[in-house]
Amino acid sequence: MTALPQLLAAQAQINTLVLGKPQAVNLALTCLLANGHLLIEDQPGVGKTLLATTLAHCLGLRTARIQFASDLMPSDITGSHIYRKDTERFEFKAGPVFTQVLLADEINRAPSKSQSALLQAMEERNISVDGESHALPAPFFVLATQNPLSQIGTFPLPESQLDRFLLRVSLGLPDPASERALLAGQSPRATLLTLRPATTGAQVLMAQKEVEQIHASDALLDYVQALIAATRSHSGLAQGLSPRGALALMAATKAHAWLAGRPYATADDVQAVWMAVVAHRVIGKASMAAQDICTQILSAVHLS
Repeated sequence: MTALPQLLAAQAQINTLVLGKPQAVNLALTCLLANGHLLIEDQPGVGKTLLATTLAHCLGLRTARIQFASDLMPSDITGSHIYRKDTERFEFKAGPVFTQVLLADEINRAPSKSQSALLQAMEERNISVDGESHALPAPFFVLATQNPLSQIGTFPLPESQLDRFLLRVSLGLPDPASERALLAGQSPRATLLTLRPATTGAQVLMAQKEVEQIHASDALLDYVQALIAATRSHSGLAQGLSPRGALALMAATKAHAWLAGRPYATADDVQAVWMAVVAHRVIGKASMAAQDICTQILSAVHLS
């Protein structure tokens, strides 16, 4: 696993700035290495944007930020054709989506039409504008933040948009020790400017290819299939895990194993990513939250 030392060094760098959130940092890297996209759902001010900018910097990736708002247009994301008098031709002016790490900040403050402008980019790694297709850089990683729907001015993400996010995580408030270190220390953003990236885009791409080679035994595949089947048959769920969701679970499982330095995946890897992969994809009935049911399923299904 030739790219592992560099990625672990980047992970250590991120943890020095995003204090007290090692699990969230691990899941963010897992998501990137699985070639997916990450949704961070939490209240303002807990470090969502800091995690995104720190991750991009420490990995040596180009980054861009879009502040989603009610007046955001799809062309503000993808770009558009503009007329140039000197050449008397229309030329494509690329939007901020043409980057390696795209921070979609407060994505649920924009209406669904603008949210949907990311769908093709996230799924196909290219966009179409006025009938022309444009490839996006590689790696391409969307890290979106979302405020709780109880806050004023938020719009729910469509199910099709949610499904494009490989993982959904929450950061939560820092523990007292981490908060004390934050209050007593230098601004994380100032410290970030002094850090040299621990890896490069080429090494991230190498790591993604290595993740694809992680071995999953027949016994582990049986376990994963049993979990998937349980989501589809549970009486408390109106909608279980789709085939795309099942593939997402396997991809995240392999990436988690790779970060742990193993050439094979285990049930522990499945369990580590289970909630972040599944909870936002299944739909619970009114009597019980989908997240609680996912917890029940994970406790009830065992590796044979």
